[in-house]
Amino acid sequence: MTNYRLTPLAQSLPDTVPFVGPEAQERARACLFDARLGANENVFGPSPMATRAMAETPQWMYGDPESYELREALADHHGIRPDMIVVGEGIDGLLGYLVRMMVAPGDAVVTSDGAYPTFNYHVAGYGGVLHKVPYKNDHEDPDALFAKAAEVDAKLVYLANPDNPMGTAHDGADLVAAMDKLPAGTLLVLDEAYLECAPGGTALPLPMDDPRVIRMRTFSKAYGLAGARVGYAMGASDLIAAFEKVRNHFGMNRAAQAGAVAALEDQTWLRSVQARIVASRHRIKEIARKNGLKPLNSAANFVSIDCGGGSTYAANVLHEMVARGVFIRMPSVAPQNRCIRVSCGTPANLDIFAEVLPVALRAAEMR
Repeated sequence: MTNYRLTPLAQSLPDTVPFVGPEAQERARACLFDARLGANENVFGPSPMATRAMAETPQWMYGDPESYELREALADHHGIRPDMIVVGEGIDGLLGYLVRMMVAPGDAVVTSDGAYPTFNYHVAGYGGVLHKVPYKNDHEDPDALFAKAAEVDAKLVYLANPDNPMGTAHDGADLVAAMDKLPAGTLLVLDEAYLECAPGGTALPLPMDDPRVIRMRTFSKAYGLAGARVGYAMGASDLIAAFEKVRNHFGMNRAAQAGAVAALEDQTWLRSVQARIVASRHRIKEIARKNGLKPLNSAANFVSIDCGGGSTYAANVLHEMVARGVFIRMPSVAPQNRCIRVSCGTPANLDIFAEVLPVALRAAEMR
């Protein structure tokens, strides 16, 4: 047997990935899901302008390694300079580049216990040491995060606003106030993947080049381009320039770049999607309440639902939903894991959810 010479760090890592995709679950079940409501995708789809632009893009050429047109369009959209923007393969890819740039073996990094696991995956992969703080009232706790960062001299502190997996959000002005306690030398990694789904006032009201923070955004959620994997980060130009040292310069394909430019131009479509997300969240909450469950307020394109019976009961509900063809997910860490999480769906998707949920609840009670 070949003895592959992995690094000691790689050998020490567990054989796990942050998520098991719905496709893998479908293969295990040997059938497709009737309703795909677990990956927080935008089932309402991208702008037709984006779809057309991608279809018309020549595929024989590599993508522009500078993503020039997309960065120019984003700069115009946000009223900033292009040198304050880096484009990458979704927020997941950009998080990986950022950690590679800044985290050496043994460096301290702070996050919330149960927050987005892909960030943790990258930190572990580069040998960083994760320090975690609990959620507070189903929200990430900026005061506790920043206090822990000061305690351990963290290089990075991760916070998502709106949050995944709970869907809760902080007012942007409240985050600015909390940043007074952010230690000098600690960079706030602000994941804003769901910002376009959130109410006004959620965005951080600071200049985009504030050196204390880097903001991560995506075309995967409200813009409906999850399959294209287009994310971008905004921050101080010297920090953004450092990405050039580590990023995959040909990681962004040409069709994805064209689709993102077209999607950004079609703000009318975005507003229509935002309205459908609001309506879908309302319907999910209604279904949950009808079945005696407690939905949490959400600023994202999903709703977390308190099943009321603890983590084992929530896991049983999830199992029974999946067994009946409805793909959902749940938080993995207490006390958030008393909940299931349901992505926004079409009316037909949510009709299936409404039909299956009471059956799954009864089955979960008998497990």
